[in-house]
Amino acid sequence: MTSQAILTLLITISVIIFLFSTVLEIINLKSLRTDIPEEVVSFYDVEKYQKSIRYQQEKTRFGLLSESFSFLMSITLLATGGFGWLDSLLRTWFVGEIPLALVFFGLVVLISDLLSLPFQWYDTFRIEEKYGFNKTTITTFMTDKIKGYAIGAVVGGALLSCLIYLTQVLGPDFWIWFALIAASFLLFMNVFYTSIFLPWFNKLTPLEEGELKTAIRKFADGVHFPLEQVFVMDGSKRSAKANAFFSGIGRKKKIVLYDTLMANHSTEELVAVLAHEVGHYKKKHIIWSYLISVLQVFLVLFVLSLMIFEENLSIALGGTQPAIHLNLLAFGILYSPLSGITGLLMSMLSRKNEFEADAYARETANGPALALALKRLSVDSLSNLYPHPIYVFFHYSHPPLLSRLARIQSSG
Repeated sequence: MTSQAILTLLITISVIIFLFSTVLEIINLKSLRTDIPEEVVSFYDVEKYQKSIRYQQEKTRFGLLSESFSFLMSITLLATGGFGWLDSLLRTWFVGEIPLALVFFGLVVLISDLLSLPFQWYDTFRIEEKYGFNKTTITTFMTDKIKGYAIGAVVGGALLSCLIYLTQVLGPDFWIWFALIAASFLLFMNVFYTSIFLPWFNKLTPLEEGELKTAIRKFADGVHFPLEQVFVMDGSKRSAKANAFFSGIGRKKKIVLYDTLMANHSTEELVAVLAHEVGHYKKKHIIWSYLISVLQVFLVLFVLSLMIFEENLSIALGGTQPAIHLNLLAFGILYSPLSGITGLLMSMLSRKNEFEADAYARETANGPALALALKRLSVDSLSNLYPHPIYVFFHYSHPPLLSRLARIQSSG
């Protein structure tokens, strides 16, 4: 393909994806209903339910505004050759593909994030604050930014440098070796994320001795789950919303409970939530998700190997000569339709896994307690109780609340 044809394709893909995403958001927004579901009527009065609807409306509309701004910036840079202009400018200061690529992507990511900063700020300190969720201070907000930049520079920079080095040394065969490196990195993150990276942002405290810890130990022993440790995370440092998650593979297994979760739920409910997380381990969801992610990495890198040295990709972005970093940027857009399909399949698998984990918790712990915990979590976060089915199909990694409750109760 000529460089002009590639540029047209890049813009067309970007426009279609943006329009499709926008239509889905509008459809989902219009699906909001004012009647309170019978399943959660005891948790809601009319005033609170109306508040949840206003929250969903405001979040969606503001999200559309933010996404529109990002889309216009991207399209402008594509149409005017802005990425190629930046590449040409940097070539007067930097020599060598690796330092050039590092500075190029560093600037693109930094400028993009700074441009979106007003939107992030408004979302956190206006919308989330207005509805009682925000607990983030300005200091925490800015510190998180700096830490995120530092980790991104070190980890992202190391992976990018490795990728470019392998392309220079191995040519088209680079993808095999980098896929192995990427797979190892994913495994490393699965095992050590909670112990190495998470403490940069949150404080993890071992769960104190008491009724809850005794109940958790009893459950873990009963299902033969070798639990290494249960941690409480200071989620209230940033938000009033609650969560829990499982981390680790092999012997490095940890359960993390948000302090906001513990504050709003009974011991029975918390054990049921933990049982759900254990269910993911027992059903081998974590291992299968990792293996599928590795297959995706191999697929992405194989397709990338077919394009990485294509000169016209760089020219399409306004470059004056071939550049691996420009080709990577163009590839990211060209691959996005296939990425959307694989992401959709992963979401479908994730929803199936969530149903299975719910079933495991119902069978081994307490189904009614799990249902109660899910209701409370959904209500406390003002979630959309009537998401449009097509929006769920494309965007939800977890089944909607009413679907989960129906499945739990029908098998109870």
